[in-house]
Amino acid sequence: MAKLYYIQVTRECNQNCRFCSNPPNERILSQKQGKELIDHYIKKGCDGLVFTGGEPTLSEHLGDLIRYAAKRKVFFRIITNGQKMANLDYLKSLKEAGLYHLHLSIYSVREEVQDKLTRTPGSLKNIIQALENLKKVGGITVDINIVINHYNADHLYENVKYFVEKFPFVNHFVWNNLDPSTSRARRNKDTIPTLNELELSLHESLVYLTAQGKTFRIERLPLCYISDFEHTSTETRKIIKDEDRSTFFLDNRGFLDEKDWLDRWGYGKAECCQCCFLTSICPGLFHKDKYYFSKELYPVFVDKEIIIRRVLHKT
Repeated sequence: MAKLYYIQVTRECNQNCRFCSNPPNERILSQKQGKELIDHYIKKGCDGLVFTGGEPTLSEHLGDLIRYAAKRKVFFRIITNGQKMANLDYLKSLKEAGLYHLHLSIYSVREEVQDKLTRTPGSLKNIIQALENLKKVGGITVDINIVINHYNADHLYENVKYFVEKFPFVNHFVWNNLDPSTSRARRNKDTIPTLNELELSLHESLVYLTAQGKTFRIERLPLCYISDFEHTSTETRKIIKDEDRSTFFLDNRGFLDEKDWLDRWGYGKAECCQCCFLTSICPGLFHKDKYYFSKELYPVFVDKEIIIRRVLHKT
């Protein structure tokens, strides 16, 4: 069972994304609190830590926390929008502190779409410069995180093809279907995709990445919308492997363990799911019939044991 724990180090951000799930609240984790949290999760037997935000690079303590995590010999990473990493000296300082793995968040390689979603002109140029800097510096592995939304659902393939061709050192991609329950997403409902509009471009992307020898994970999508790639569903992997997740939020949630996560995050099943062969390993539909609709679901008649073996690396 993998134990992966998230720590918000700040809630400040240098982007203003239209569907941000953790908007600014002026809270910043102190160096002392951060080290105590690292120790706390190590004592719980964590397999990995993730420093997140807000935008973690805006914390003046990030370098110290990276050094401390490296000293404690725990696997860690950061999730960043890459804006500050367009500064080569800053990136070098994080590498010198001990950073060796990061997730870089981007929405679109079309500048007008990236600007619209981040409400931050020049965001794409900074991310591309950050990737150029990462190529120069070396020694830091990079994953790409993409939130699937209405404005990029038709060109997901275009996004990954660009990164694979221009930055071949990027080997892993994470797809997060948009969480429409956050305050900003609720105010900007035009950003919420339908399952139908993302299916074709996502499948094309996954076929391409597989052919290129890249790996990927997919979050918040029912298995009927990731046919042939069901084993890459984060939720399905959690169900099969009984994985443990926990996040420390810089708000009134504090520590949040992902117990009963299917109910907590509003997953649900439709009538057609009752005859689906994969229903026991599928999380169902995220925010069923509130933001995403069960009329788009359909049963799948695939042997679930094949998927289970792939998740457990038994094939």
